Amino acid sequence: MLFLSAADINTWIAGLLWPLTRVLGLITAAPVFGNPRIPMTVKLCLGVMVAMVIAPNVPALPAADPLSYAGLLILVKEMIIGLAMGMAMRIVFAAVEMAGEISSLTMGLGFATFFDPMSAGRSSAIAQFLALVATMAFLAVNAHLVLIEVLAESFITLPVSAQPFVGGPFKQLADWGGKIFSAGLQLSLPVVAALLITNVALGILTRAAPQLNLFGIGFPVTLGVGLLVLALSLPYLSGPLQNIFLQGVETARKLPRDWGQPAKPPGAAPRPAP
Repeated sequence: MLFLSAADINTWIAGLLWPLTRVLGLITAAPVFGNPRIPMTVKLCLGVMVAMVIAPNVPALPAADPLSYAGLLILVKEMIIGLAMGMAMRIVFAAVEMAGEISSLTMGLGFATFFDPMSAGRSSAIAQFLALVATMAFLAVNAHLVLIEVLAESFITLPVSAQPFVGGPFKQLADWGGKIFSAGLQLSLPVVAALLITNVALGILTRAAPQLNLFGIGFPVTLGVGLLVLALSLPYLSGPLQNIFLQGVETARKLPRDWGQPAKPPGAAPRPAP
């Protein structure tokens, strides 16, 4: 007969529960996976399938009862790790939406706002359009599969353990959040530069012919120039989008690696590259 002790059952539960928590954390925060339009049942089934594939290759787990105080702390830690990795990629899409917001305000389309299900708020039409373009590019380059691969690697670089975080994890994620403004401004520069030239030209034209109604011709001209420049720049967005996707994936890979290493004391020599 087969006899199972309570320790064996707890080991089996922990072997799936703790990796599943990290996987679900990433699915909740990552773009595409965490879309509110996807039913929760589908997300949960996807998380269980990924966890069942990853769990056999996870290093030795700590000997702790999943329902004990130490087990609950490990559960919270795994959830934070998954959320942080997903948030690293979500920041990339926030930068693209920031570029759309800047372009909309410059074009005069700031009033054209719609409900955004990703952020549960309102965003401009150009921001949602660029977010859809970024989503299609994200799926076209298989970045979602690369993100799952990075998640599987994180169990090697940062194994499941009861040890606290080291290396200032939240500061690293906050520093990466600055990419929203820098990348968003860079992606919107073609539209902003073209509209700046257009506004200067309209100012000179109004100065030369004061009888022209600037408010009557200014809005159609800036809107038309903005849409034209946006259409012309779309074929050239593949390179910048792939570059920012690569940076987001590398950040998601770097976070668990840095969190699992002890912090360097001030003035210490840098660690050799692996």
